[in-house]
Amino acid sequence: MKLIRTKGRGAVQTAETFAALERRGGAALDTVLPTVRRIVTDVRRRGDRALFRYAAEFDGLAGADNLRITPDEMAAAWKQLDPALRTALSTAAKQIRRFAKRQMPASWNASPLTGLTAGQLVRPLGSVGCYVPSGRHPLPSTLLMTAIPAQVAGVKRIVAVSPKPAPETLAAAHLLGITEFYRLGGAHAVAALAYGTANVPRVDKIVGPGNLYVTAAKRLVAFECAIDMLAGPTEIVVTSEQGTAANIASDLVAQAEHDPEALAIFVTTRKDLAEAVIAEAKLRSRNNPVAR
Repeated sequence: MKLIRTKGRGAVQTAETFAALERRGGAALDTVLPTVRRIVTDVRRRGDRALFRYAAEFDGLAGADNLRITPDEMAAAWKQLDPALRTALSTAAKQIRRFAKRQMPASWNASPLTGLTAGQLVRPLGSVGCYVPSGRHPLPSTLLMTAIPAQVAGVKRIVAVSPKPAPETLAAAHLLGITEFYRLGGAHAVAALAYGTANVPRVDKIVGPGNLYVTAAKRLVAFECAIDMLAGPTEIVVTSEQGTAANIASDLVAQAEHDPEALAIFVTTRKDLAEAVIAEAKLRSRNNPVAR
């Protein structure tokens, strides 16, 4: 993590840095697009044959028998979870469910003229695929925030995919009653969800964040399978003149840990606060200083 100034001798370099940041999203996607297109096309054409090849290469999948995670595995992960974390997941699930219910759009109809009915009919999708990253840190929260809204909406088939899913993620799946969970990640997982294979039936919509390869794959399949957005790894910008350095640093590092390419930016006019936040962020990131 470094300190840059917007005024004085560093102003020109700062302006160039900001310009590069504005361009980085599209440029980064373009660099991986050829590789992702090859993977997506291969899975679409050859189905499981290609899927298992990529899953073995990128996800370390031991064999076809290990592709689908059983309910017993998820239940075991829940039982072995620390009681405090079980409570935290349950509390988070209740809060997310309550929020999702408030977000639900309602059906309505009106009859402006005799014999004419106009209105809005809200119906759930038939199936949704929830992509849950599993890089350096477990992200059970991603499963909660993608699967619960689908449950509230009334989606009948909810599929989870995650490469090398952490026990915390498996436990969250058990908590939510998820029964279809695959050890898959990357562009090949997105392709399987979008187009379907013999072992992974297609879904109507793919939701959830991922790295550049996942985001590029979602971009490629978006015209044939609905997606939520081209999210990429979560990033954060905090702007403040006040606040506690420890709290600000915690927010920055919490988002920066999602991906080595993720940016965490703090904007302030106070040099002392900026330096204190940098010190706290380095302390929290320890030997993984991903906040920049």
